[in-house]
Amino acid sequence: MRTYSLDDVYSTRKRRDSWWTVYFVDPVACRAALLVANRTRLTPNQLTVLSLVLGMVSATFFAMDQLTAGAVMFYLSFMVDCLDGKIARLKGSGTPFGLWLDYLGDRIRVVFCATGLAYGQYAITGDVGYVVMGAALAVVDLFRYVNAPQMRRVRETVRAEAEAEAEAEAETEAEADGAGRAEDDEVEVWVPRQRPPLSRRRRLSRRINKAMARRRIRTHLISGIEFHAAVFVVAPLLGTVALIPISAVASVLLLANEVVLVRRMWLFTRKHRAPSKGSREHVLV
Repeated sequence: MRTYSLDDVYSTRKRRDSWWTVYFVDPVACRAALLVANRTRLTPNQLTVLSLVLGMVSATFFAMDQLTAGAVMFYLSFMVDCLDGKIARLKGSGTPFGLWLDYLGDRIRVVFCATGLAYGQYAITGDVGYVVMGAALAVVDLFRYVNAPQMRRVRETVRAEAEAEAEAEAETEAEADGAGRAEDDEVEVWVPRQRPPLSRRRRLSRRINKAMARRRIRTHLISGIEFHAAVFVVAPLLGTVALIPISAVASVLLLANEVVLVRRMWLFTRKHRAPSKGSREHVLV
């Protein structure tokens, strides 16, 4: 069996990831992946199942009002969930079924942990607000994971249509160029349209984006991973008083991020639906 190095494991990290994963999970997960790869025969699917089991243990602790233990188990569950992808990429053992299993395990873990938090606090306080909190967490998380693949499908469809239109236009232009040259000896040169200089805000945005890319951090700072970390790790560690406020803030920020992503998708579809006719100009020499 091949012996892997830490550099081999580092090469399996995503090119860009959430800041929570980069700073608080990968430092532990990479070393754990090295141990798993060299000392065990665990498969990615087995790691996914282990992650789900740890998630169920976390939900049980939450239901028993053991918030600190629940937060620790949720962190371990997420860390193991990161391991399955690293091992799959390291050994080339990933499968489509594994992707489905990982997706399903994530959803089950979130629903059960949200239910455990709500039940544990409602059983003690009788406050219906915790029931609403648990339901809201499950719905917000489900919306994000339903919305993401749909937006991806729209982008892929638009790109495919745009590529097909571009190919058709290129063929038409090639035919027209051939006919024109047969009648006229003039040479047609394509000159790309000069782009306007970037604004100060745009230049600053690009510099920030490059700095984040060097640290492997994604541009959208609030995603599902940060949402889970805030609700199921940070809030429980801070105590009962932090559960509803942090859950509310995290939910609002996640939904705001989704709105931004939907707006970007809308602008993307508009751009490709009505392509600019003046992107290039003809110059006869």
